Amino acid sequence: MTTLEFASTARDTVREASAPRLHRGIVVVGLNDGLWRVTRADGDVVGYVERFAESRGTRFRAKRMIVRQQRFVPVGEFWSMDDALDCFRVG
Repeated sequence: MTTLEFASTARDTVREASAPRLHRGIVVVGLNDGLWRVTRADGDVVGYVERFAESRGTRFRAKRMIVRQQRFVPVGEFWSMDDALDCFRVG
């Protein structure tokens, strides 16, 4: 299982943002230092995860893509990237 690292230098962040990672049957591609696109293995986009700061720490917001309606629906906010990604494996 691949572990995503979030503490890095600016150079590491650029490298990390561009390298796709396989996570429990889905592919995660970093778009920048706080946004990841989530796809199926065949390339279909299923959603995005964005990192944001709040008073208690770093959170991860998952948004699922609804193709028929051409919009994104917030799925939830999580304390870990793994938890945010797991919501894309169901349904």
